[in-house]
Amino acid sequence: MGKGGLTWRWFCAGLALVALTGLVVGCRRAPAAGASITLAGSTSVQPFAELLAEDYMSKGGKQSVNVQGGGSSAGIQAAETGAAQIGMSSRELKPDEKAVLYQFPIAHDAIAIIVNPTNHLDGLTSAQVRGIFSGVIRNWKDLGGPDKAITVISREEGSGTRGSFDEMIMKDAEVSPAALVQDSNGSVRETVAGDPYAIGYLSLGLVDPRVRAVKLDGVEATLATARSKEYPVVRPFLFLTKAEPTGTAKDFIDYVLSPEGQKILLREGLVPVDPNVGQ
Repeated sequence: MGKGGLTWRWFCAGLALVALTGLVVGCRRAPAAGASITLAGSTSVQPFAELLAEDYMSKGGKQSVNVQGGGSSAGIQAAETGAAQIGMSSRELKPDEKAVLYQFPIAHDAIAIIVNPTNHLDGLTSAQVRGIFSGVIRNWKDLGGPDKAITVISREEGSGTRGSFDEMIMKDAEVSPAALVQDSNGSVRETVAGDPYAIGYLSLGLVDPRVRAVKLDGVEATLATARSKEYPVVRPFLFLTKAEPTGTAKDFIDYVLSPEGQKILLREGLVPVDPNVGQ
């Protein structure tokens, strides 16, 4: 065979090798069948789960983790029915829910009572907060403030934040029908930020300079007081599965519970479940 024919054969072999390498690399990078998972539920947990999912996918590159809201009750139902591989709840499970679900606490969170930054109120007692949200206390002058009506901002029924607030603050009292109901922590924050006479409640990890958390029963809402349980309103953030997690669901939960994942939750203002993180 002439030199030209040999050169052509080497050229063709090289092309084949490049193509084969491309296929192998492509197969290695493509998500495995069934690797994509969905998380659904608590809008309190949602923004933190989204951060964790972004970090997880940026390092793994294979699995796709989709995060959706809907509220804790919806997350519990999604886990029970298998509509989502992982449900998210920001309230304790009821006995009948515990009987059919696996639960994985990923962090603890304080529920902060928030006002507009222009409101100079230092703090409230749990009884005063209960009076405000039940409609018994309706004017800021009754709390040492201006003669202005209090705009009460609450969460919707089915929200884990609302459930924890009702259980730990409202107790036997009902939230007033006059309260403005919002469907997410972000909406509560935006509404309070835009009204100098508003009051609401949300996850401590979502408090930012647009609103101000007041003391509750003389205790500031901070990471330290939430960790020590000195702050009176602390609730769990839970991941839920219908069965023992496997595959990507297990891998993602393991990542969230690893020191790496727990440090992200700590950085975002939550109390890690790993006692060695943040000490």
